[in-house]
Amino acid sequence: MSEAAAGAAPITVALVDDQPLFRTGIQMLIRSQQDLAYCGSAGNGMEAVELAEAVCPDIMLMDLRMPVVDGITATRRIMAAADEAGRERPKVIALTTFNRDQAVVEAVRAGASGYLLKSAEPEFLLSAIRTVYAGYSVVAPGSAHDLFAHLTRSADPAEPDTAAIAELTAREKDVFLLVAKGLSNADIAGSVFLSEATVKTHIRRIQDRLGLATRISMVAFAYEHRLLG
Repeated sequence: MSEAAAGAAPITVALVDDQPLFRTGIQMLIRSQQDLAYCGSAGNGMEAVELAEAVCPDIMLMDLRMPVVDGITATRRIMAAADEAGRERPKVIALTTFNRDQAVVEAVRAGASGYLLKSAEPEFLLSAIRTVYAGYSVVAPGSAHDLFAHLTRSADPAEPDTAAIAELTAREKDVFLLVAKGLSNADIAGSVFLSEATVKTHIRRIQDRLGLATRISMVAFAYEHRLLG
């Protein structure tokens, strides 16, 4: 039994998808877990914004392609509404059918904490929910770097946009690039001879200065500005 199941409040999970059968299956899966609580569903992005405001879920599983309002726009509106109301943002996991999907990059920019394929194994989905709730990013099997590199490879070659991180200190630039390369806090600490606590502090400052909410958004930012070779 997990720690949450042993006494802590369960992780509340909402689902946004326009396929009723898919929603039913995920609902049954979530409700089978003692440390998770299914708190509602929506069939399009407009309903998703209303659902987020009504139930304030910890986690939202967000399909990217839906009628009325798509998942990217919904994610952006949900984050903005939470900020305006002064409440904690839900952590969004984008759901996609394709592993190399430009929409995933847009979802990360909008505030998603990662993405999964809709065909993911149930145990992987459950693990992803818990991982994102704990404050980490999650990606579909295969590296996030493969995704971002593939999507930026078709762009015209250009020089690295170092001005994008000019406001960071030299140490923060080092930490930023190591995060963007996918290193853990422990590995970063060993590389730059800092404690993990100090690395975490640097990461928070970097995210504040660059307006980035998650580690995966730091990866996307690095590729977008051609900061990784």
